[in-house]
Amino acid sequence: MRSKRAKAQSDAFLAIIGTSEDLQRGFNELFKAHDLSPAQYNVLRILRGAGPEGLTCGGVSQRLIQHDPDVTRLLDRLEKRALIERHRDQKDRRVVRTAITPGGLELLALLDEPVDVVHEQQLGHLSESQLKELTTLMEEARPKAP
Repeated sequence: MRSKRAKAQSDAFLAIIGTSEDLQRGFNELFKAHDLSPAQYNVLRILRGAGPEGLTCGGVSQRLIQHDPDVTRLLDRLEKRALIERHRDQKDRRVVRTAITPGGLELLALLDEPVDVVHEQQLGHLSESQLKELTTLMEEARPKAP
């Protein structure tokens, strides 16, 4: 027979997964309307935050919310749409940096308000202190590196 703690852990895990799926659904629809995957949106958001210098492929990969084993292909698709550009690092020509283009910045600016609306629809019923507590609990629940 399972312990109460094991059941509580299982219940918490299932609640997190179910909530994650429900929350992602709203964003999937929004991004699909702009021919973007959630991972592509995340890359654009990361590169906007990185500024004009951009990041290496590894730097983008480290910042992704959800691990993607093929970041290069993800970047290829965004580059094909002229939302990002790649260039050699000025100091070390072996390093390729990726930066967001004006078109990518335009698309993100277009999505900023609709993303905020989805956040409000999904989480607007929680107080600011509840949101902070939820964030803290989710961060504490992440496995610690060995």
